[in-house]
Amino acid sequence: MNFSNIKIILNTLNSHMKLDLGIKYKLLSKWCKEHNIVYQEFCVTSTLNRRFHSSQRSAQPQKDTTLLPSPQEVTSILRQNEFNKELSSGSVKSYDSNQLASNDPIEDTRSEALCKMTSGLLMGVFDGHGGPACAQVVSKRLLNYIAAALLPLDILQKYVKDGLQENLIETFNDKVQIVEDLKLMYDNSFKQYLAQLEDFSKNGTDVAKCLEHGIMNLDSHLSKEVVDPYKTKGVINPKTLSVALSGAVACVAHVDGPNLHIANVGDCNAVLGTLTDESEWIAKKITKEHNSENFDELKRIWSEHPEAERKTVIRRDRLLGELAPLRSLGDYRYKWSTQILMDVAVPLVGHKAIPQNYHTPPYLTAQPDIYYHRLTSKDKFLIIASDGLWDMMTPLQAVKLVGEHMKGKVFFNPLKLPRKNIQLGDINDLLIHRKESLKSKPKDRNAATHLIRHAIGGTEYGVDHSRLAHLLSLSPDVSRMFRDDITVTVAYFDSEFLRQCPT
Repeated sequence: MNFSNIKIILNTLNSHMKLDLGIKYKLLSKWCKEHNIVYQEFCVTSTLNRRFHSSQRSAQPQKDTTLLPSPQEVTSILRQNEFNKELSSGSVKSYDSNQLASNDPIEDTRSEALCKMTSGLLMGVFDGHGGPACAQVVSKRLLNYIAAALLPLDILQKYVKDGLQENLIETFNDKVQIVEDLKLMYDNSFKQYLAQLEDFSKNGTDVAKCLEHGIMNLDSHLSKEVVDPYKTKGVINPKTLSVALSGAVACVAHVDGPNLHIANVGDCNAVLGTLTDESEWIAKKITKEHNSENFDELKRIWSEHPEAERKTVIRRDRLLGELAPLRSLGDYRYKWSTQILMDVAVPLVGHKAIPQNYHTPPYLTAQPDIYYHRLTSKDKFLIIASDGLWDMMTPLQAVKLVGEHMKGKVFFNPLKLPRKNIQLGDINDLLIHRKESLKSKPKDRNAATHLIRHAIGGTEYGVDHSRLAHLLSLSPDVSRMFRDDITVTVAYFDSEFLRQCPT
């Protein structure tokens, strides 16, 4: 193990962060697991490192001269990718989103869109691994697949007959651009998908089935776009191969009036913020992660492979000792047959493309779990976020932070009287309420930024600027030890709209 790397890690833990001992152990253990290092070995090696280099220490402690970002610079970093959208109709009145990278480049993506030929808002958070390629492609394509699956049969037939002249979705804050040669391939795949949808649409448009159908078919196309050209022309496209060999987990919401559907693949999460009659916040965690902490998921995987593989199919809490999420899109290293891997992956990637103990593929699926919740006026917002946020705070902490943010951000808006003929006493009550709101006025208008700020710099006494500044100033190779990429979307519900929905 490289002593210089240990030194960086220990210096960061001991000098640059005000963390209690338990959190330090947790971070070290996580880092060791990700780098396939036995934790005890790390402890021994780091102890030896301190002994071997003890003579290099000066008698006086060295002053840390690292130039940290100022509070204004920290805020600028946190707000770099934030976005807000006000919506004019439906049960979602607005949403906030933001992302903060730890990897370089960031492997998280997100997308939001209104369905144009049906009703409903789609929102997705995608957490990539093994590179950003799969997450970027999925975020660009998946909402179209779902919107197409949601089309009633007559509208689908007319849409195909008219030559796909109109976009199915209206996207917001869409910055990802697909290179032209891949765009042509993806358009052809989508046309093939539309041609196959007619039989599916004959059975009606069940939202849960549409979410599943869109996810599974896009995942299948990620494979076909590599394998089909190889089988017909003997050609391997490095671009499509990089998408298929990298992976992405996904959490996608479809909100249509009071109906909330969530499709989840992997370890992102969706959490509902509900306000009780006693003005207390309740966090309802809608999703359940597909990872080694989910025993039902472990049982499913064990049941799909011979008993002789029980000790190898899940090792070190990972699929085949390598992959932490136990379901994902892409990641065809764990789905293709050994022969296909030998033909299309090994020539460009080498024999490491085939995992150890790879006997009875597929080991991985993109099959989503679908959840349904009927919204009421007590449901105030939905948080969808990658595990980078949930590693740093609990669902209840996140809900309380957004709830406090809702109360405090009232002060950002100019005072507006609710009606013309308002009494002086009512105006006085309004001013008192605004004065109370000032006490909890947040630094950020955007709730996603507010969550990220507290996730990284939060302590039991509030946000610690020193901690926040240190973590934001770390280089990506060290930063990844302390936190993952973080992507957050917070959707606010229109309580009055939901109150008037029939039960």
